[in-house]
Amino acid sequence: MRFMLLVYGDEAAWTEEERSACMSESAALCRVLAEQGQFVDASPLHPVATATSVRVRDGKRHLTDGPFAETTEQLGGFYIVDMPTMEDALAFAASIPPAKKGTVEVRPLFELKGLPE
Repeated sequence: MRFMLLVYGDEAAWTEEERSACMSESAALCRVLAEQGQFVDASPLHPVATATSVRVRDGKRHLTDGPFAETTEQLGGFYIVDMPTMEDALAFAASIPPAKKGTVEVRPLFELKGLPE
């Protein structure tokens, strides 16, 4: 079963040295997952200041700088993994570096037929 792990945290909580170490450790974890056939995709996101939210109301597109919700934790990245169970996905989520300073939301992916591979 595939799961998406959404990584939330305060962008200001990390020093540049910590952020660099986090990226290296996260990449190493992704390589281990790939060796086990469980890695699908992962990526950090650029800072929330680069985000634009899109809404369509009455057929018109409305753009807002930044994220949709005001919050102290921002979406900072994601993993998509293929794990046998939710418990396995939760155990992996607890092992990733951002879980030490933020929140990792784990959600099963809804398998939608007819999408391109």
